[in-house]
Amino acid sequence: FFLVFEIFLVSFFFLFGFFGLFLVCSFPFFKKKHNFNMTTETSKIKVGDKIPEHTFTYLKGDDMTPITTAELFDNKKVVLFGLPGAFTPTCSAHHLPGFIQDFEKFQEFKVDTIICISVNDAFVMKSWAAQQKAGDKVLLLPDGDASFTKKMGLEMDTAGFGGVRCQRFLSHVDNGKLTHFAIEEPKKFEVSSSESSLAFLGKDAKL
Repeated sequence: FFLVFEIFLVSFFFLFGFFGLFLVCSFPFFKKKHNFNMTTETSKIKVGDKIPEHTFTYLKGDDMTPITTAELFDNKKVVLFGLPGAFTPTCSAHHLPGFIQDFEKFQEFKVDTIICISVNDAFVMKSWAAQQKAGDKVLLLPDGDASFTKKMGLEMDTAGFGGVRCQRFLSHVDNGKLTHFAIEEPKKFEVSSSESSLAFLGKDAKL
C-alpha cells in the first residue's frame, strides 16, 4: 500500500511541477493579446521612393500584353491610383469615373498617363474599362496576384469580400519617383479622388 501511495505522490508532484513550469513559461504569451487573423504588414512606399520594378500583363485587344514599370514611368509624368475592386460601388460610381471625366484637365498639367490598378484579372479589368468607357483616357492594369500591391505595401485582407486586395490610394509619379502619395482610411473616399489629384497638381504648378 505504501509503495503504491509513494508512486502516486511522485507522479502527482512530477505532473504538477511540469504543468506549473508550462504556465510560467507561457504566461508572457497569454498575457499579450494576439490576433491570429492579422496579416503581416509590409513597409509602405513613400514620397521620394522609386516605383518598384514590376511587369504587368493586360489585355490589349485580344492579346495578353506585358508592360514593365520602366515603360510606364520612365521619363513620364503619371497619375497612379489603386482601388479595392472592379465593378464595386464606390470604384464604379465615383473613383474611376472621376479620372475619366477629368482627363482633359489632367492634360493641361501635362500628365502623360493616368493608370488605375486593382487586384483583378486581365479579363475583368478589360470588361470594366469597356463598361466605364475608359478608352485611352485611363489605363486599367490588373494585379491579379496582388504582387505589385504587396511591393507597394498596400495590401489588405478583406476576408469574405475577396481576400487580399489593394487599399484605395492616389500617387503622382515623376520619372519613376513618387512626388505625392495618399492612402484612404477604411470606407473613406476623400484623398484619392480626381479632384484631390488635380488640387495637388495645381499647388505643384504654383511652386
